[in-house]
Amino acid sequence: MTPRLALHRFGSLAVRTPLALPGQRIGIMGGSFNPPHEGHLAISETALRRLALDRLWWVVSPGNPLKSKEGLPPLAERLAACRALVTDPRVEVTGFEAALGSPYTAATLAFLKSRFPRVRFVWVMGADNLASFDRWQDWRRIAALMPIAVIDRPQWRLTALASPAAHALARYRISECAAASLSGRQAPAWTYLGTRLSDLSSTQIRGHARA
Repeated sequence: MTPRLALHRFGSLAVRTPLALPGQRIGIMGGSFNPPHEGHLAISETALRRLALDRLWWVVSPGNPLKSKEGLPPLAERLAACRALVTDPRVEVTGFEAALGSPYTAATLAFLKSRFPRVRFVWVMGADNLASFDRWQDWRRIAALMPIAVIDRPQWRLTALASPAAHALARYRISECAAASLSGRQAPAWTYLGTRLSDLSSTQIRGHARA
């Protein structure tokens, strides 16, 4: 299903999201969260503080289109794990993406912009995602829909900033010093934020669990 069809089909109140009020600054952080870990918390802390967000939504995906779903725990299980980990009341865990019928970020962001036109959203992703962003479906549309904050990850800075997407969007990049203004800027706009780095990754944790 294309992002446009997903938005047409699910643009009603049947899709249940967290509360969002006009004028709020809300970060959207998507992923499989398989499992959620301290690295996700570090990224969240940085996003909330540096972007001056009111809320940050962890949008737990039914599955990453670029990754195999083999061994992926059920959505309900991953939602529960996220809620058990999160302690900051500003971070809200949601699985609404499953109701959209499309696994693609472009559909998710288009839906949010349509439902909440007066909310100031920012898409939040790790540097590892920027490195492969040009492989995402409709990645240029994603950049045009919502400002993007890229949070540093261990050993990913050089690769991410040398990536095809970073080069293509270079003229829209703003300084870290202006990050607090990102939510009020017209997309495309993005920034790269340094942060307290955690070596943890979901892939490593799954590997240790199987060992």
